[in-house]
Amino acid sequence: MSLAQLLDGLPPVAVHTLDSDVSAAELTADAARVGELLTTAGLRTGQVVAAMLPNDAVTIAALFGTWNAGGVYTPLNPRAADTEVASQLAVLRPVGVITTPELAGRFTSFDLPVLTGTGRQWDLAATGSPPEDPRQYDADVALLQFTSGPTGAPKPVPLRHATVLDLIDRLLAKLRGAKADTGKPKSPPMPNLVPLSLSLWAGIYQVLFAFRAGSGVVLMDRFSPTDFAVLVKRHQLRSTVLPPAALTMVLYDEAVTDLAPLKIVRSITAPLSPVQAARFRDKFGVLVLNSYGQTELGGEVVGWSAADAREWGQTKLGSVGRPLPGIDVSIAENEVMVRTPTTAARKIDPAFLDRLTDDGWFHTGDLGWFDDDGFLWLDGRVSDMINRGGLKVFPGTVEDVLMSADGVREAAVVGVPDERLGEVPWAFVARVDDTVTEQALTTWCRERLTPYRVPVRIVFVDQLPRNDVGKVVKRELAALAGTGE
Repeated sequence: MSLAQLLDGLPPVAVHTLDSDVSAAELTADAARVGELLTTAGLRTGQVVAAMLPNDAVTIAALFGTWNAGGVYTPLNPRAADTEVASQLAVLRPVGVITTPELAGRFTSFDLPVLTGTGRQWDLAATGSPPEDPRQYDADVALLQFTSGPTGAPKPVPLRHATVLDLIDRLLAKLRGAKADTGKPKSPPMPNLVPLSLSLWAGIYQVLFAFRAGSGVVLMDRFSPTDFAVLVKRHQLRSTVLPPAALTMVLYDEAVTDLAPLKIVRSITAPLSPVQAARFRDKFGVLVLNSYGQTELGGEVVGWSAADAREWGQTKLGSVGRPLPGIDVSIAENEVMVRTPTTAARKIDPAFLDRLTDDGWFHTGDLGWFDDDGFLWLDGRVSDMINRGGLKVFPGTVEDVLMSADGVREAAVVGVPDERLGEVPWAFVARVDDTVTEQALTTWCRERLTPYRVPVRIVFVDQLPRNDVGKVVKRELAALAGTGE
């Protein structure tokens, strides 16, 4: 089975937005039209199609249309600079581009077939020539997602139909648990609200997850806390997903006072402080559960079951849960190691083979530990760990203490070079108001941390720098510390 077959069995309305709905029949027809035009343009199985599109049903039609034609879909971010787009196209060597009429002008200099779509209308706007040496993959590769490693330029990570389906099915099995068959007709599943850009794998994954579960999706053109609250109420959502940055926006938006009937939020894309999870629960009566996965692995590998949430949800706020069925997770020298059926078979892109052991364990680069009940807790990146004169400082531990202080909105801890100790921890804090002082937070930390973990400086910022998936970009904070400003 391929991901293209997920269009089968959708509910009557496949895509909801604030202003319109698209039926499953319309979406299927649009995807078929896209596939036909791509084939006409010269696409062959395993070749790459690049797409720069907004967050609406057009993007989903382009995604499935590419798969209908046997292509490999690659999303491009509309916010990317022209130089970045040119660099990515040079790496991808796609046989065509899918975009909107408004954005088509960004691709005129590349002499590629350009397919444009808006609403129900699709056209080949430009009929250039595919490259003589297009990038080629086997038929199981579904999508390429650019990701940045610790060093070097962003690399396109290939994600496979079989791998993604396997991980989605494992997650669905864990979330649903063992439910007895009562013989009563099952109510249709709720639509899945996707508060992420579809130029990101995390956003696309949430669409695929919903379709695999037999539900539609609710798309947001851009994230707004008030729009989020409106959509939750309109669709009577009892559960949804939110990245930490969006969750924080909702938490501190004074216009959002009620999220009923929402009961559970699954935090995705980046670690969420248990302090923020508790604040969200206390304000809205909504339980927040973390999860864990990586683009390189194809999706989520650690999460919560419904039974775990009932038994442990309140007492283990901040944990990312327990490994999905059939997924192995271990800790080696404080680093989280993961083995999936794909990594065990060594079906991983050659660019990441240096992170794979001979027996199939993948180095995630994340720091973590298991508690006595088998729940995984994350503590930052291996590259972020601070060596203060030979003593290890885990940033996540310090950040959680800072977050627990009144008046702290967000916090991040980074290592800054020090002549005597090698490096020392600095904290960057976004506060609710300016009554919070560096002296008060330093005292707070000294009362709750061993001395070598206490930040030597606490710097106040308006907000923490984040990338497109909501992760804090700590190298920007380290650079800020280096300027002395």
